[in-house]
Amino acid sequence: MSSPVFGLATGPDLLRLLAVPVFAWAAYRDVRTRRVPNRTWAPLLVVGFLALVWDAWLATGLSAYEQQFFLIRVVLSVGLVAPLGYVFWRLGGFGGADAKAVITLAVVVPVYPTFYLTSGAYPAYMPPLGVFSLTVLSNTVLVGLFYPVALAVRNLPNGELTPAMFIGRPVAVDDVLSEYGRLLETGDGFTRSGLDIDALRMYLRWRGISFSELRANPDRYRHPLPTERNDPGDGSIVDDERALTDGGDATVEAPTPAVRPLDEWGAERFLDEYSAYGATPEQLREGLETLTAADRERAWITPGIPFIVPMFVGLVLAFTFGDLLFALMRAVGMA
Repeated sequence: MSSPVFGLATGPDLLRLLAVPVFAWAAYRDVRTRRVPNRTWAPLLVVGFLALVWDAWLATGLSAYEQQFFLIRVVLSVGLVAPLGYVFWRLGGFGGADAKAVITLAVVVPVYPTFYLTSGAYPAYMPPLGVFSLTVLSNTVLVGLFYPVALAVRNLPNGELTPAMFIGRPVAVDDVLSEYGRLLETGDGFTRSGLDIDALRMYLRWRGISFSELRANPDRYRHPLPTERNDPGDGSIVDDERALTDGGDATVEAPTPAVRPLDEWGAERFLDEYSAYGATPEQLREGLETLTAADRERAWITPGIPFIVPMFVGLVLAFTFGDLLFALMRAVGMA
């Protein structure tokens, strides 16, 4: 929006480059743990606010038209993109960290930066509106479209020719707890509303038992419930499944399978106490029955897209290449 003050770019644009290492670290955490600490975003928001104030000061030397254009882009980013992150979180489309990442982007990169190198000025492709956070989001969506293709390519050599090959992959049942994602099947077949594996880890920690114990003797754990139960944590992967103690059984001998209490597995009691990633008692029971079936050796799961990973890629592409969608539209004569 103005001439560079440090040769390479303006001061605010150089500050905005700090978003790249922060999002790289957040993407790594998202892949490894599906958890990104809240403290990740606060320093970057401060950087974004300082960059905006600095940009506003630089804009005082621009024409009235350029000042209005700058203001419009900032308002669209902060007033449209940031609320979108919150809305998608409320609708269940985003996790909390994903929403915070979108809101942070809206503040940190509302306007297009310009970096001058010997090979030219970057980003190369800037749409007329020039709202940089919208470019990052559209790049993120386009990058994310390759994920189903990657899953299919991974499944194809193993002969997994089912519709689920585009949204999931099979894993050994014994290895389910080492994964993040959601079950894609029940005893009746494939489903898109299976049990979240984080909720399963929470349930096992609540009961104080390991997955191997549950699979070895499911009738014992359908009922009765332990007299003492544990804090289920947040469902993240832990190295030691038995970090918490077994609360013990209310009785020594489990009732016969023909006579069961209404609340099998204690699913309602668990979910009355804790919110486990939207799991319902029916989902929990179905998931437990599926994974403890005697003939079950593998299960299909949908790992889901760790959203911050394609967002990081979209951010890097936005800083260098620019807007992928705008470039595609221009290539086919639509822009």
